[in-house]
Amino acid sequence: MMLRAFAAAALLAGLAACATPAPGAPPAAETLAISVGPCFGFCPVYSVEVKAGGQVVFVGERHTAVEGRREAQAPAGGYEAVARALAPFRPATGASEQTTCERQATDMSHYTVVWSAADGTQTTLNHDAGCMSAKNARLMEALKSAPARLGVADWVRRPE
Repeated sequence: MMLRAFAAAALLAGLAACATPAPGAPPAAETLAISVGPCFGFCPVYSVEVKAGGQVVFVGERHTAVEGRREAQAPAGGYEAVARALAPFRPATGASEQTTCERQATDMSHYTVVWSAADGTQTTLNHDAGCMSAKNARLMEALKSAPARLGVADWVRRPE
């Protein structure tokens, strides 16, 4: 009887170890939201939210190809690719941070990235696209690639 209980405990421990995410991987129940605010001009204003399972909600507000709410499924690996690209810029869990500027161009779009955990904890990064530095250039690459990785790039593009 004792051996059977030990074997069951060992099996459960082994299964738990398999379910543990890799270091740097986003928690399985986390939602990632990116909001893009206006600039002085015709920059797209929208928000996109994606759950770990790939469910995407897009809301086009102004200067986007699609206005209003749309839902889709992100391409395979889309959520993970965006989460990995933004991971180096993520503040400590529960914190809210603003990126710092070495040089700044005015009248650029403002980005807000919110990581929401299943328990309601939110982690927020605010970034002004005019904040220029090598680190912020990498952040902008990650932010600008997110719509394509999530399958909503055609909804973001301004109509011609």
